[in-house]
Amino acid sequence: MVDTPLYVAFVAAAFVLCVTPGPDMMFVVAMGGRGGPTTGVMAALGVAFGAMVHAVAAALGLSALFTSLPTLYDTLRWVGAAYLFYLAITAFRDRSDLGGDAAAAAGGPGPGRLRTFRQGAITNMLNPKVILFNVAFLPQFVNPSLGHTGWQLAILGLTLVFVGLTVDTSIGLLSGRLASLLRSSRRVARGLNVFSGTVFAGLAVRLATTSD
Repeated sequence: MVDTPLYVAFVAAAFVLCVTPGPDMMFVVAMGGRGGPTTGVMAALGVAFGAMVHAVAAALGLSALFTSLPTLYDTLRWVGAAYLFYLAITAFRDRSDLGGDAAAAAGGPGPGRLRTFRQGAITNMLNPKVILFNVAFLPQFVNPSLGHTGWQLAILGLTLVFVGLTVDTSIGLLSGRLASLLRSSRRVARGLNVFSGTVFAGLAVRLATTSD
């Protein structure tokens, strides 16, 4: 159903794209820094879920709406930026010394696992740049002569999700484990929350100020 040489080239390109630091990776690093390894993994799973929604939308042709409706694109962009600013404020105001993993067990504050998953999914789904990326990138590896264009796009999109999940999960684990080791210091714990808030604020500014 897919062109094998094109698919191999796509997997290689997808891996290079996924290991290149970007908004999703920075989000996972920030969440792992706030909550520990499990929180980092849940953030990666949430991002992957959002990416899967985008992949399905691209396969169905829904993503193309954003290229013809600039108002819809801008609306989603501003909503996404506002949500990231909300996450930034939450991180800045977090005074907990426990990471999300320990806090969840103790019933204390910190980013819960399901909440982290939801935040990752929403952050990804509210980023219209991901939508336009799928519209521009995936069709380059589709062979129209094989037919079933929608299925080819779906396979490519899900492959991109899997590659991204593999990379982001590893990043989430590493950042979370490092953060868990450092959080024994109250000052370092506070610094990690400030770092996370700064990352979220930076992503929000980037999304709000870049129109294409």
